[in-house]
Amino acid sequence: MTILEKINQHKKEEVFRAKTITPVEELKNSKHFDRKCNSLKSALKAEGSSGIIAEFKRKSPSKGEINAKVNVEDVTFGYAQAGAAGVSVLTDQTFFGGSKEDLLKARAKNPELPLLRKDFMIDAYQVCEAKAWGADAILLIAASLEADKINELGAKAHQLGMEVLLEIHNEEELKKSPLEYVDIIGVNNRNLKNFNESSVKPSLELTDLIPTDKVKISESCINDPSVIKNLREVGYQGFLIGESFMKTPNPPEALAGYIAEAKA
Repeated sequence: MTILEKINQHKKEEVFRAKTITPVEELKNSKHFDRKCNSLKSALKAEGSSGIIAEFKRKSPSKGEINAKVNVEDVTFGYAQAGAAGVSVLTDQTFFGGSKEDLLKARAKNPELPLLRKDFMIDAYQVCEAKAWGADAILLIAASLEADKINELGAKAHQLGMEVLLEIHNEEELKKSPLEYVDIIGVNNRNLKNFNESSVKPSLELTDLIPTDKVKISESCINDPSVIKNLREVGYQGFLIGESFMKTPNPPEALAGYIAEAKA
């Protein structure tokens, strides 16, 4: 069983438990459920945007603990001040050390900042959770979902006023994915079967295949600001980066340095 398969199996059990503890009707009573969302797509396309979606991530299956000493309010607010176009918050607890509280705290500290709920979404219930917890956008992973499920979850997100980031790894995943409810397409350069590092080669190979009406972002393995320049030249408008910032003592300061070097 691959790591991705293991995560998805655990996620099914987790969602089943969550539904029994907090029914959808209770989620709908959240103060965030009727909130108008901030557009991540617009933030990425805005003139002068850094294009960087900075990630708050405590650990990962491949790296183990990355940074457990920082708090989500300080880091996400610091990201916003440093110039992040948006912030990705991991809510998976078992494999990434995240929680709904992280997203709720990030929302409270950053009311105007586009927030992406980063998790392994397999059920419409999780989309309702995302809205209730203050997310503006959700992540759908093509490698985990059949075409009809991508459509279902994407439609639900749009119904609730959120945007959809569809993550792909290869041409096959792109071709099998319906894009009607997809706003942003992200190419993940990391192998999700084993979470090993790789290069940005997948992004370079897929750039011309992604429809021009979708905002195009590159995810993971962007370990040098010069890579952002290269990716911009082939059409990428966004860059999801987490570990490069989170492994430092001061993630927002690391982000500020990236932005300055990428513009130099």
